[in-house]
Amino acid sequence: MLIKRKQFLQVGSLATASFMLPKFLKAFEKPMMVPPSNKVVVVIQFSGGNDGLNTVIPIRNDIYYRERPKLGITKENAVQLTDEVALNPALSAFKDLYNDGSLGILNNVGYPNPDRSHFRSMDIWQTASASNEYTSTGWIGRYLDAQCKGCDKPTQALEIDDILSLALKGEDMNGLAFKDPRKLYSSSNEKYFKDLDASHQHGEATADYLYKTMSETLSSADYIFQQSKLHPSAEIYPATGLGKDLKTIASLIMSDINTKVYYVSLGSFDTHVNQEQQQKRLFTELNDAVKAFTTDLNKNNRFQDVLMMTFSEFGRRVSQNASGGTDHGTASNMFFISGGLKEKGVLNAMPNLADLNEGDLKHTVDFKNVYATVLNKWLAADDNLVLGKKFDHLNFV
Repeated sequence: MLIKRKQFLQVGSLATASFMLPKFLKAFEKPMMVPPSNKVVVVIQFSGGNDGLNTVIPIRNDIYYRERPKLGITKENAVQLTDEVALNPALSAFKDLYNDGSLGILNNVGYPNPDRSHFRSMDIWQTASASNEYTSTGWIGRYLDAQCKGCDKPTQALEIDDILSLALKGEDMNGLAFKDPRKLYSSSNEKYFKDLDASHQHGEATADYLYKTMSETLSSADYIFQQSKLHPSAEIYPATGLGKDLKTIASLIMSDINTKVYYVSLGSFDTHVNQEQQQKRLFTELNDAVKAFTTDLNKNNRFQDVLMMTFSEFGRRVSQNASGGTDHGTASNMFFISGGLKEKGVLNAMPNLADLNEGDLKHTVDFKNVYATVLNKWLAADDNLVLGKKFDHLNFV
């Protein structure tokens, strides 16, 4: 049975997923490849530009309340960590993580010559490039490229989404994007795809590539689904998008799958209007999902081996706007959550609101230093090779 390329591209989500397939996924099809201490990174992307000042709140800073007379969160309403620092009221579980030493907060994270475009700034964060550089590979994708050259146990990255982000695309290796292991498995076992795979005859190079990736997806979908069933989570997760995604990730972490990086998104944080309610809704989803996830990992003795990190493409302006929100800004904060942190709590100084760049925060930490630290100290990778140059390492892991 022959099929034209145009028809092939219309077969739906399975074909979409197959474009993202790393060639090395089939290499995992044997048990017991993961030691209990396998280090894992879980990246949560705050899409849309999260307002860091109403996330980690400078509760003793008069400038903050002067610039945000209606939007500023009062000390009484915030979740207080120290005399000077508090969290958004919706992040109550993060206070528990702070208290037990498994939360790190890094302030003023950004990059030189920031771009306030959602798309461009997200590209910069996902590729780990300078603001005047353009590249088609992501920092996690290049990590996969570097780790899998000539190795007999290649690593992989999984994104819990329908479309693969630039961050997970390498020169030779890609991560795999899927929303649910069961749905991916069900789609892959449809007779239509089985027949296509069985009937393929070699021909046009582009069609051969599409058939090959589809064939690999059929095999890998079954493998991922079987792994996700090995240790189904008994923990009760919230029935939200992020809750379901983190439950999927937890089940895979506690299986034999050799996945080093998981990637998931939450949004939108583009709060030009009605910021208070929008952040409250999103942070409640984050708070409840992370609480269930960390509880699950702790019960299964895996919290020491998992590092969760959050980022957003930029922060917001210091001053509130006239619509109950904030406009695109620059630097923001990152959360690090793990039972294996070496430095905990508030890791550096809060933003200096008396020293702004045309109303925007100045970054004091380049996000590429964070990536270099995670790559080198947590994933045991050559960060110079992945990032293309040397960046200083931080001490939180």
